[in-house]
Amino acid sequence: MTILYDAAFQAYTFGQGHPFTPQRQVMLIEALHEMGHDLAFTSPPVATSDEVLTVHDADFVAAVEKAGRGEEVPVDDLWKYGLNTPDVPLFEGMDHAARVLVGGTKHGALLAAETSEPVLMLGGGLHHARHAEASGFCVYSDHGVAIRALRDKGLRVAYLDVDVHHGDGVEGLFYDDPDVLTISLHQDGHTLYPGTGNVEDTGEGAGAGYSLNVPLLPETGDDVYLRAFETVVPHALAWFGPDVLLVEAGADAHRIDPLANLNLSTHAYRTLWRRIHELGHEHAGGRMLVTLGGGYHPDSSSRVWLLLLAELMGLDLPTTMPVRWRKYWSEVTHTPFSAILDDASPTTTDEWIADLTRQRTSQLLERCARLWM
Repeated sequence: MTILYDAAFQAYTFGQGHPFTPQRQVMLIEALHEMGHDLAFTSPPVATSDEVLTVHDADFVAAVEKAGRGEEVPVDDLWKYGLNTPDVPLFEGMDHAARVLVGGTKHGALLAAETSEPVLMLGGGLHHARHAEASGFCVYSDHGVAIRALRDKGLRVAYLDVDVHHGDGVEGLFYDDPDVLTISLHQDGHTLYPGTGNVEDTGEGAGAGYSLNVPLLPETGDDVYLRAFETVVPHALAWFGPDVLLVEAGADAHRIDPLANLNLSTHAYRTLWRRIHELGHEHAGGRMLVTLGGGYHPDSSSRVWLLLLAELMGLDLPTTMPVRWRKYWSEVTHTPFSAILDDASPTTTDEWIADLTRQRTSQLLERCARLWM
């Protein structure tokens, strides 16, 4: 299996204290090393500005380039383009740093299209970036550029997003394209950023029925989440028949993540990664690219992504994190680290949450029934 990673990924950083930190990848790699798994990485090419422009507005890209060089950009333009905000503060070299991640995801997608094994991109997942706006820690849309490259080759693409936040940027870029299926399972937008992704939002024009959203209420546990996944995702992929499956593997639906309110455990994630891996082989012939995404608690994101690599690579994991790793990173992050698997797999305690989720998945399937026959 190809794993894409380069030290240059570390340049995509909004500074100390910002939750979207490349430290998360370092923690993951070092944990695997301490467990005796030294991974072989492939360094992908950096995306060019022309490649970024396949999905982004030219004036927006020019503003990012200027801001990254430290040149003055009018305040109104910064605001219009979503730059210099608490979510997307300016940093030196931000255009190049973002293009590094875009290049990795595009390269991984094209590589996945030619093989029957998953490709893992240890970074990326910038799923909130829009055509002419940075948003939600995301400057450029790496998945958007990758999907456009696959579409230019005449391939049908399914994009599955299990980050806790709605994959609004990727969905918006292909909202009218019947050769791109987007599926997002996320916390209800009425309770969490970016406030979008309702079950009624299923695409427009020729793309009507090709954007699927499963909004989940706060405190949704393992049982309801996995049932919603099984109700929608396998059937959608079977109907669509993608040539390539792209996956945003966010870790932030875990119950201790500080930026969201779902109640998943590592038990749910272990099942989720296994099912996604199976579905990638079943419906895309193994042609699958997986990127990281959100995940903002050092403990949960490390463990969730360890389980992801264990599934994709067939690795055996110990029951606890390595002692030396725990000692070092607990001091750096001021975090007590847990065993790899949580003590329990939480069920959804409020029956009305389960009932409403069943209603929403049924509503989604009914809206798409005319296509799925």
